[in-house]
Amino acid sequence: MPAAFALSPDILAKYQPVIGLEVHVQLLTQSKAFCGCRNEYGGEPNTHVCPVCLGLPGALPVLNKQAVEFAVLAAKAIGCTIRETSIFSRKNYFYPDSPKGYQISQFDKPIAEHGMIVVPDANGAPKRIGITRLHMEEDAGKSLHDGFADSATRTYIDLNRCGTPLVEIVSEPDLRTPDEAFEYLTKLKEILLYTGVSDCNMEEGSLRCDANVSVMLKGAEKFGTKAEVKNVNSFRYIRAALEYEIERQIGVIEEGSRVVQESRLWNNAEGRTYSMRSKEQAHDYRYFPEPDLPPLVVGAEWQRQILSAMPELPEARRARLVADYGVSAQDAATLTTDRNLGDFFELAAKSAKSPKRVASILFSEITMRLRAAEITLDKSPISLDGLVLAADLTEGGEISSKQLKQLLDSCFTEGRDFVYIYDRDKPQQISDTSAIEAMIDEVIAANPAQVAQFKGGKRTVAAFFVGQVMRLSKGQANPALLNELVVKKLDA
Repeated sequence: MPAAFALSPDILAKYQPVIGLEVHVQLLTQSKAFCGCRNEYGGEPNTHVCPVCLGLPGALPVLNKQAVEFAVLAAKAIGCTIRETSIFSRKNYFYPDSPKGYQISQFDKPIAEHGMIVVPDANGAPKRIGITRLHMEEDAGKSLHDGFADSATRTYIDLNRCGTPLVEIVSEPDLRTPDEAFEYLTKLKEILLYTGVSDCNMEEGSLRCDANVSVMLKGAEKFGTKAEVKNVNSFRYIRAALEYEIERQIGVIEEGSRVVQESRLWNNAEGRTYSMRSKEQAHDYRYFPEPDLPPLVVGAEWQRQILSAMPELPEARRARLVADYGVSAQDAATLTTDRNLGDFFELAAKSAKSPKRVASILFSEITMRLRAAEITLDKSPISLDGLVLAADLTEGGEISSKQLKQLLDSCFTEGRDFVYIYDRDKPQQISDTSAIEAMIDEVIAANPAQVAQFKGGKRTVAAFFVGQVMRLSKGQANPALLNELVVKKLDA
């Protein structure tokens, strides 16, 4: 951050940030919002287009039913009230990536209003963040500013994204810190992924966020002048952009100047925002009802049909996992960050001897190897049966944790399931007391100096003997039994 805005903690503490977020979410429908073109990321530029999304004269929009159903699901998942009759409007503006010269959106009568998401505040207490509205609209095309030989003098337009169905989720200005904004976005994304309405892939632009931020003196009643921060492509960078922008605005005020209402772009490489355009007065988009679309009526019966597809949402699932499977609240929180992970756990937990062991192996062994291999759970070599077998063998003491790790390493190296690798390699854990005692006796006889140290009070030396016996048994001695017998022998 520029030296001019390097502020002391005392100055920062005088001010209260006020943050509101506008989140655009592309819906995972097969076709676009108002035409039959494929709703698909990528493809050769300007190939997923038709007269409707190109705005050619005489082309009429037809509303995508699935987009409506996805919007209702998303809205109810975040606690919104569905408006039975909503209106599509034309939001008029000129920009090269919008060939019609307007965007079909919703204005004063959106499909849903008055929701909320609960996030932890700075003290960990639950805090309600209000959601003003969720409305439907279509996406614009994409301007390409680089990647071409003449990019220095020309901008290219790809209209494949034109007409992609979106919902925009607008929060109340209830957020007070960048950390709260991060938590809000994380929770919102988690909920949307559970409903299945979007893949929320920020890298591909299917979830985009603009942040409105202002500062005011603590205790003041009137909000300060806000700036809108755009062009941020990860939640971590949104937090960083808000931190920068809050300090920038405080620095401007402390210098005796005033904050200008404007849109600003986040430059991640430099870690700062830059002015994009002034917004001294709100844009007059000249909204008027879309004449080619009738009012959208989502009656009670249709709402019931839509909501029958609502899955169990993360908060409810967390509580149930703790109650049904005895896992810790922390483990339940981890299991519900991803719906597929939670499903995989539950299917395994219903068959395994110990649900807690299933959770432990998932967290400490499998997900770690998935990250290292840069693959997702659906590409894992470990099947449901493989996870159950691994958990049961470990829980029953038939294989040690070290043997489990070796078997799983082989699974990921060879791309084979645990069932196959275990059946092939069949490591056996030695749990015969007399066999382990014989090995302990051999190690004790070979290491009199360490025995003397133990007898002299240095009881941590027991670990040395455990390690030596493990080496002698080629890692097959039962660890719990071995530890118990080593101390017993040394104390004799």
